Amino acid sequence: MHAGVNAAVAYGRVARDVVLRLKYGGRAAFADTAARLMMRHLPRDAELLLPVPLHRWRLWSRGYNQAGLIAASLSRASGVAWASDLLVRRRATPVLKGLGKDGRRRAVAGAFAVTSAGCARIAGRRIVLVDDVYTSGATTGACVSVLRAGGAASVSLLCWARVIDGAAD
Repeated sequence: MHAGVNAAVAYGRVARDVVLRLKYGGRAAFADTAARLMMRHLPRDAELLLPVPLHRWRLWSRGYNQAGLIAASLSRASGVAWASDLLVRRRATPVLKGLGKDGRRRAVAGAFAVTSAGCARIAGRRIVLVDDVYTSGATTGACVSVLRAGGAASVSLLCWARVIDGAAD
């Protein structure tokens, strides 16, 4: 179980445009914009920021992990350490857009793992899992499960935008 979900904005037209430009438009500066607005929601007791990882093939094709860019920007602004290599996506998962809540949960089941080095770094620490959009919680839920099993004292979620009505992908 996670220690809470915080988002800078509700998912809507503007939030969607920011995410799409960051994710697919190569507009890395939007990560700084998102992080600046997310800072006020960063838990005071945060000890380590971890971005939701991409599978290596998606990372290779996109060239960067948007959640990693946001986490790095949050780290620079807050002084809280971040790491991109402690939590990994061990298998590719389908695009979750269009899948219902159960379909999303099944798609990401078993997809994440904490590395052996990660276990030592997260043990007993208060982790903040960083992502761009929180929709159903399936992806972050799968991440939280492995982080808690790996020894994290707590895991809270911080994202740029949160889908409120569940209708948006």
